[in-house]
Amino acid sequence: MTRSIRHARHARRIRRRRLRRIVAGALIVAVLGASVTTLAIATDAFGAGQRWLAVMNRIERFLAGPVPDRPTRATVLVTEPPEATPTVTPIPVTPEPGATPSPTPLPTPTPTPAPKRVKMDVDIVDNPDAVFVSEARSDWCAVAGVQSVLAVLGLADTSDATQRKIASRVREWEAYSDSHNGEWGPAAMALALDAYGAPGYEVRAFKTMTGALRDAGVAIQETQSPVILLAWRGAHTWVMTGYRGDGDPAIFKNVRISGAYILDPWYPRLSSIWGYSNPPGTFTKFDELRENFLPWKRPEGHYPDRDGLYITVAPTVPRSGTG
Repeated sequence: MTRSIRHARHARRIRRRRLRRIVAGALIVAVLGASVTTLAIATDAFGAGQRWLAVMNRIERFLAGPVPDRPTRATVLVTEPPEATPTVTPIPVTPEPGATPSPTPLPTPTPTPAPKRVKMDVDIVDNPDAVFVSEARSDWCAVAGVQSVLAVLGLADTSDATQRKIASRVREWEAYSDSHNGEWGPAAMALALDAYGAPGYEVRAFKTMTGALRDAGVAIQETQSPVILLAWRGAHTWVMTGYRGDGDPAIFKNVRISGAYILDPWYPRLSSIWGYSNPPGTFTKFDELRENFLPWKRPEGHYPDRDGLYITVAPTVPRSGTG
């Protein structure tokens, strides 16, 4: 065998060994990289989880096609009702027996006593843990919020399977005017609640946070049903099940709401912007509400009937059995 042939074979063996080392190294890097990526997504290290979900959302949105431009639940601008005023109820004058009735009896008007203003502490949920739903994905707050409302109303359980089922149906309810980038807007939440047996939910807009909270308190009392608050400028969902105030907001216009009972689907996560979430049913004081329940402002575009306003999804139909 000539030297040139031996040299060629040796060179081929060296190239094969180098190729095996390169392939082995690439596999190790891929496995380690996948493990690190999975850990980063699971813990949201360096924001990897959010970036991964953003990529997945773009893929899902591409596969679903354009957001349909179709009619959906309107956003209703609500103005605060005037404070109730006492009414005057005339008391008829009955003549004594045998007396000649006066041709022009003059009843003495007696004002109806004004309602008393008493402190209110209302919460329609006795066991928050039993109805609380944590979002299975960090972008499923709306899904978990809808599911929590349904659980409070006895219309759904709190399982991940149910959450995935609700999430899978968003294409039935999405509309461009509700969410420019598809997925879940407040109108889709109202339609989902209707589809699962809770009709009458309405998307409402308010110029002030106190107006939104007073209206939510009235809705909760009258229907015994939760209200959804669009927190974080419309990026997040809170479920309000009650409130505390220095009077009944259904009667007194200037009631001061000191806080609300909240189910936060973000729990037990930490947000780099909004901080830690509170456990289910936490009484959230007014100052904390003011930091989180902010006027609607979305980065994907303008919403003429919502921009700069406080948005809620409020019940209008009393829960079955509440009268």
